[in-house]
Amino acid sequence: MSSAGFAHHGGRLGAARAAYSQAPQPWIDLSTGINPKSYPAPRARGSTLNRLPDTGELSRLEAVAAAAFGVGDPRRVVATGGTEPALRLLPYVLGQRAAVVAGPTYGSHADGWERAGVPSRVVPDSQLDDSIAERAALVVVNPNNPDGRILSRERLRQLHDAASARGGVLVVDEAFAEVTPDSSVAGLAGSNEAQHLVVLRSFGKFYGLAGLRLGFVVGAPELMARIRSVIGDWPVSVDALAAGLAAYADREWAERTRVQLARSARRLDELLSRFGFEVVGGTSLYRLVRAEDAPVRFERLAAAGILTRPFRHDSSLLRFGLPGTPDAWRRLSDVLATL
Repeated sequence: MSSAGFAHHGGRLGAARAAYSQAPQPWIDLSTGINPKSYPAPRARGSTLNRLPDTGELSRLEAVAAAAFGVGDPRRVVATGGTEPALRLLPYVLGQRAAVVAGPTYGSHADGWERAGVPSRVVPDSQLDDSIAERAALVVVNPNNPDGRILSRERLRQLHDAASARGGVLVVDEAFAEVTPDSSVAGLAGSNEAQHLVVLRSFGKFYGLAGLRLGFVVGAPELMARIRSVIGDWPVSVDALAAGLAAYADREWAERTRVQLARSARRLDELLSRFGFEVVGGTSLYRLVRAEDAPVRFERLAAAGILTRPFRHDSSLLRFGLPGTPDAWRRLSDVLATL
């Protein structure tokens, strides 16, 4: 399988194992932007697995998450089974006629609107103002995936006001905002200042627990009540409840992790630059690099058991997540030296 077969999204380790069956084991998956050093989350007690999740615990999780996001009213926060189902639900509950996605970015946004029967188009940041239309959703990933571009809070408020004036909404996907908390507008979402702002937050990326499937939608209380009625009383598992309650209350771990991730990102930049890549963007959870022979480099890395992330919109780009162990750093360095 060529690099194009892995361009839809990261994390396709099963497909990589099948396509490169002779690759050394274990595989090193650098194709996602997930913290390789997970939060030491508690598991749900055995007795709780025998019954449905407690709705009181869910409300408590949403309150703890609201505090972590800077949201004053917990009614403006809804927990979901990850941000992926949440972003795909929004086209059905927001009632917009069209969607404009700032890109290139995470492909599920445009795909979600299209599959819901809502016309969508992807435009560069420079065309956002001219693309705002009647009853249209404007979607911005901030920080952007994969290039890490950040629009300022002032710019996002400007876009919200322009969209709102025409009956539209601004959707901001803050999946990676934990590493740049000052960029977040979650505290404004659904408030009197920004009633038509909806924010998506991810738990699994920063806390390194993507398999738990936990995410959040932040917005106006009326919209959040509608989403709650659609997803039902038990949108997340008891393990996700336990992990979220512990992690969002642990501010010390979050601050220490931001420092450690920034240090690892600088180390990865140095390594990739040493072996011929041009670093062109990213966040401290992933780095975006360019090389004219990127498809060949992807193949050779995969043949050595290291999975990275290629892109359809620009074949010269690759995205690298952070190695999680000394052995992973060593293997990556050794393979890069042969490219």
